[in-house]
Amino acid sequence: MTEVDFEQISAYQRYKLMASLIVPRPIALVTTLGVNGVANAAPFSMFNMVGEDPPILMLSINRLTDGRLKDTAANILSHGEFVVHMTDEAMAQKMHACGEALPPEVSELTHVGLTSVPSHTVKPPRIAQAPVAFECVLHETLETDSRYVFIGRVKWLTARDGLIDTQAWRVNLRDYHPVARFGASFYTTTRDRFSIDDGVGVAAPQSTSIDEL
Repeated sequence: MTEVDFEQISAYQRYKLMASLIVPRPIALVTTLGVNGVANAAPFSMFNMVGEDPPILMLSINRLTDGRLKDTAANILSHGEFVVHMTDEAMAQKMHACGEALPPEVSELTHVGLTSVPSHTVKPPRIAQAPVAFECVLHETLETDSRYVFIGRVKWLTARDGLIDTQAWRVNLRDYHPVARFGASFYTTTRDRFSIDDGVGVAAPQSTSIDEL
């Protein structure tokens, strides 16, 4: 067994290990508004659901090497609003391109060819091509030496037509193909799926019917 004392290695070494071992991670493509009113979009994989009552999610954003805040973090602190989008295979390349460093007067959405549309409850726009968009207000903030952790409270959900059955409250997983972050610069798809029986633990292929949330 390989044993590592986290107290004896650098922050960079801890990051390399954790980011490549705690995988796959869902990707949040986050839109915010800058002080100049320009829509910003950036992807983050240190992201996940936290709870449903209240409906909250977590977004962790590191500081830049010189200590400055990334635009997304600065915008959330300034305005307290953001929209988290899930990324599917069709928009994966454009999601990745939103990670490029651009001048503050240039919107990543325009730069990569994504379409912004008005949100229902917050000022930052949502992305029309995204299969899922969670409109959030800032619920709580945790600050560490290296990053900000934002807890967002979901106010509104927009999903692609046919993805959600709001009578049974089920998601059509057959037609939902988000991508996830793997180690280093790798991504992974979510097409290879299996279920595990409660009894003997036999794996079975994913059903092609409407699957439960």
